Amino acid sequence: MEYLERVLEKIKQLVDKLIESLLGPEAEPEPEPIPIPVDDRRLR
Repeated sequence: MEYLERVLEKIKQLVDKLIESLLGPEAEPEPEPIPIPVDDRRLR
């Protein structure tokens, strides 16, 4: 059983490397936009 777990882990690592080489690195979540204060008192 231990042998099968090691083989599956190696296969998973190889698949991860293959996907990363084909599609690029894993997508990172976009950072939240920073709110920019707007002085709209002039418009009133």
